[in-house]
Amino acid sequence: MVKGSNVSLAALSEHADSVIVRLGWESPTGEGDADVSVLLLDENGKVRSDTDFYFYNNPVAADGSVQLLGKAPAADGSEDRISFDLTAVPSGVVRMIVAASRYEDARFGELEGVRLSLADGTGEELLRFTIGDADSMSAIIFGELYRRGGEWKFRAVGQGYDTGLAGLATDFGVDIEDDAAAAEPQDNAGIDAQPNTAAPAPTDLPTSQATLAAVPTPRRPDDEPEPRKPAGRPRTAKKRVTLPKAAKKTLAENESWRKARLFPVSALKSDRDRETRATSVLLSVMAQVPEFGRRLTAAFGSPAGRMETFTEVTLPHGDSPRRPDGVIRVERAGKLWTALVETKTNGNALKAEQVQAYMDIAARRGYEAVITLSNDVALEGSPLVEVKIDGRRKHKVALWHLSWAEVAHQAQVLIRHEGVGNAAHAWLLQELLHYLQHENSGCHGFQNMGPAWVPVRNGIDDETLCQGDPRALEVVESWERLIRQVCLRLGGELGQKVLPVLRARRGDDPKVRRDRLADQLCLDGRLQAELRIEGTPGVLAISADLRTGRLRTSIEIPAPEQGYPLSWAKRLVRRLADAPADLHIETLLEGQTAGPRGTLERLRPEPADMLPKSNTVQIQAFRLSLFKNMGSTRGNAESGFIRSVNDAIHRFYTTVAVHLDPTTPHRSLSKSGSTTTT
Repeated sequence: MVKGSNVSLAALSEHADSVIVRLGWESPTGEGDADVSVLLLDENGKVRSDTDFYFYNNPVAADGSVQLLGKAPAADGSEDRISFDLTAVPSGVVRMIVAASRYEDARFGELEGVRLSLADGTGEELLRFTIGDADSMSAIIFGELYRRGGEWKFRAVGQGYDTGLAGLATDFGVDIEDDAAAAEPQDNAGIDAQPNTAAPAPTDLPTSQATLAAVPTPRRPDDEPEPRKPAGRPRTAKKRVTLPKAAKKTLAENESWRKARLFPVSALKSDRDRETRATSVLLSVMAQVPEFGRRLTAAFGSPAGRMETFTEVTLPHGDSPRRPDGVIRVERAGKLWTALVETKTNGNALKAEQVQAYMDIAARRGYEAVITLSNDVALEGSPLVEVKIDGRRKHKVALWHLSWAEVAHQAQVLIRHEGVGNAAHAWLLQELLHYLQHENSGCHGFQNMGPAWVPVRNGIDDETLCQGDPRALEVVESWERLIRQVCLRLGGELGQKVLPVLRARRGDDPKVRRDRLADQLCLDGRLQAELRIEGTPGVLAISADLRTGRLRTSIEIPAPEQGYPLSWAKRLVRRLADAPADLHIETLLEGQTAGPRGTLERLRPEPADMLPKSNTVQIQAFRLSLFKNMGSTRGNAESGFIRSVNDAIHRFYTTVAVHLDPTTPHRSLSKSGSTTTT
């Protein structure tokens, strides 16, 4: 689509009652990001109340009409997803604005590939809109969904603001309790900050009469302390139940007593038992905890409504009836959305012929989706199971995949960080999480690097692995699955966004990128990845050197723009007072490959040893690294490679990264509900 154009969703798909909007961008440095938001407007172009403003502190509508699903890996990094159930949108809402904003000094012009795409309930992409003139904008309205003549349409907007999220929200009538607004000087009260780019109102919509009357707060001098003010918090915040981080003191007489569990695992003896129990446990909790069930199914096109789940359902299929592991049904306004569920545990692979049969059954019976669930992690552009779609059938069925790691991640985020509706729901999710994490459940996520792992390692050792070897590509794909799972686990523990950084060339598809990485593996024997963790000052890099059998986790800290190098070195050493003594610190110099280096233990008494001898050489950054020996097996044992990667990243973050100064700039609306300054 082009800027200003509009289209009817019904004309594009017959499955447009629910849609998924994806906002994406790439950062040349791997560190740029933005936050998405949605505003529901009435016929006057204003929100009806502050509850019509959805963003990181208010991600889900009570009626299920809007849900911010967070980030998901994509071919060029990651995309933010927003689910819209158009059948649930209140009648008083005529427009829904889809926007994104960057932090105080950041601009969209620093990002590449700023885009929006929209998919229907089957997952089929219906439209795409690229914004090429972002430049100095700190907030952008990407597009809007609006009613016209009883149907929903989409309009590509691309309108930019230079006042960030607070300015955009204020423009549409949201009452923001914000430090910036409170500190606004009186002599600037009459200045209007207008949008950078004027966007014409659609000819078939009422024109918004809102004007933007917010100005950025002036910077304070460095020597003037920032006065404390009440925490800026939108009035949309709702109290939710989370479980305490510290467990209550147990009443057991001794450690041998086992706590009674809702979902016991001791009786599981076979793979069939594990699959049956895991399916029943998961589906029952999904039906009883609406926040959890909705979070897992919204991205698959499910509407918000009453959910019922079933197991071991018999469905006709020729001469031999089929029994999928489960069925999910959601009712909304008299309409049913149905998905068949096929489950695998304990590392068992999905069977193509079985999934194909369920796709055929779903198509004949008018079901919307087939959901596969296993320990494996799906890759962008590389389906786990290849199925054939009969193009002659009018009814389309979507095939989706969930990993057990994703299920555990969503449960952990809800009960530990975001909260659920009541204590009973939190307890149910805790029991589910305990079950999934138990060693006998079989729901442990990606655990095996595959049959090509040992031959590739041997080929690297004896220098017989050649470029183009398909086994190298298999190892690269397994490595990418492992990194995605590491991000899920770490993100669930921290309650923060943890995403893989995929530095793809523009226009590359995922297969081309993986082929290139496989060739590089054959040349230098290394597997490398980068993770972006919200709140850390740089990108966390991990490298597995298959020649030496060592893992390296590291992060580069940019040198400050002001001050003296010796002050930088002393401040860094103070920050790392509790870091491991074997932490390696390397000074990166402009125009040179390497600078001074040493362990933290040696540099603590003499921080000046981190500095170059010549005062004319400029310091670019400091690289902090930890090293660890790799496990030698495929990952099923304590010494396995997969476990060693998990341990290395977890140790580096908890012992090094947490002590560093975060680089996230001041935000008018902080994700904790308060204003922060860094």
